[in-house]
Amino acid sequence: MATPAPPRATSINDALEQVGVGRFQWRLLLINGLTWAADAMEVLIAGFVLPGVTAAFALQDARAAQTLFLSAGFAGMFLGALFWGTIADRYGRRRVFLLTVLLDALFGLASALAPAFGWLVLFRFLTGFAVGGTLPVDYSLLAEFVPTRARGKFLIYLESFWALGTIAVALLAWLAFSRFVPAEAWRWVLGLSAVPGLIGYWIRRSVPESPRYLVISGREAQARAVLEQIARENGRPLQIARLSVAHSEVSLPLAAIWRGALLRPTLLLSIAWFSLSLGYYGVFTWLPTWFRAQGLELGQVYRNTVILALAQVPGYLLAAYLVDRIGRRWTLALYLFGSAAASFLFMTARSSGAVLATSSLLSFALLGAWGALYVFTPELYSTDARTTGMGWASAMARLASIFAPSVGGALMGYSLAAALSVYAAFFVLGGVAALLITVETRNRPLSDVTAPPQQPGEQRTPRAAPGTH
Repeated sequence: MATPAPPRATSINDALEQVGVGRFQWRLLLINGLTWAADAMEVLIAGFVLPGVTAAFALQDARAAQTLFLSAGFAGMFLGALFWGTIADRYGRRRVFLLTVLLDALFGLASALAPAFGWLVLFRFLTGFAVGGTLPVDYSLLAEFVPTRARGKFLIYLESFWALGTIAVALLAWLAFSRFVPAEAWRWVLGLSAVPGLIGYWIRRSVPESPRYLVISGREAQARAVLEQIARENGRPLQIARLSVAHSEVSLPLAAIWRGALLRPTLLLSIAWFSLSLGYYGVFTWLPTWFRAQGLELGQVYRNTVILALAQVPGYLLAAYLVDRIGRRWTLALYLFGSAAASFLFMTARSSGAVLATSSLLSFALLGAWGALYVFTPELYSTDARTTGMGWASAMARLASIFAPSVGGALMGYSLAAALSVYAAFFVLGGVAALLITVETRNRPLSDVTAPPQQPGEQRTPRAAPGTH
């Protein structure tokens, strides 16, 4: 009698399709969203507390010191994105997922207690170093838990929590600077902004390791246990054979994203991330100061900031629709070109109403672009190099954000039109880079293992483009 053939192994993509979208994914979205909003507060907070820091440490005539304070967190994020992204691909998502948010909160609290300006700059750098890890890992982890057809919407829903963080920090700054003198108010803003991170650490402990990471690490039993947990929480049956285990041959993920089929997407993504970040942080880091220069009181400045954050929400919602309707590349490019057009409209605005309307349009377009970019990037990389790829892309954004305060300060000191013209040019450059990425990841399952480089004379079955399986 012939021996029956063993059951065909089940791919991780098929298993995730079986568990579907349910309570687990929505809970994970809320958990990640809370800390995403907390990260937004930490990233944007420097511009809000700058008047208080200036008053506390007598920096009124020290533009270089003000710029150093604004750039310290971004410098930390640049190094953190490179470091933590690689660590998460080597040692797992969950460890980095927990540790970075805890360090973010602790260094945020330390910033509020800084006894001198030098200590404040150091603590903001260390806070940025931690935040640099949460940004790429949060997105990679969520992407790896969501089935293919729902992935784009979920990733943009996560990005929409950035608007909530922006609103929260603006309201918090408005309240603190209304109740305390500036030299004291900034400490309250920094201290209270760290609290959501502590809460986020506590609730993140229930999140398991990514089953995709477990599979490529050869831990099939643990991956199956996670999938069974998700199925129970979603109330879905799970009937799978042995999970197919594809061992990764990537020993240096940072090198892997710069070779083979990933070289072109990595280069063009670097341009898109740098271009969008330079303009976004160039505008929003100095916008509160620019509003003050137009004669607005602090309360009016923070009110305007809340309005700009609210304008981001429809930008995200439209992006969530477009990424699945016309694709990731075209959505990203259209939003970047729209950001360039909105920059010129903002430049020509004269009345206070026109300034608020055009800056809201710019906010709408910029955050829609961020949403599309955060969807597109993790989908282009395989699981064995996904957080490294996200970390590299995020590092390019942080590199731009390091220069953004200096560039913005110099250009806005000359004229707002000069600054906005430069930013618009970079938005166009980023849009062109997006269109030159020839891979479209809409409705494609994630890939788990990066193809090793082909040796001279070696014959190999053609491999699917990045983002396919």
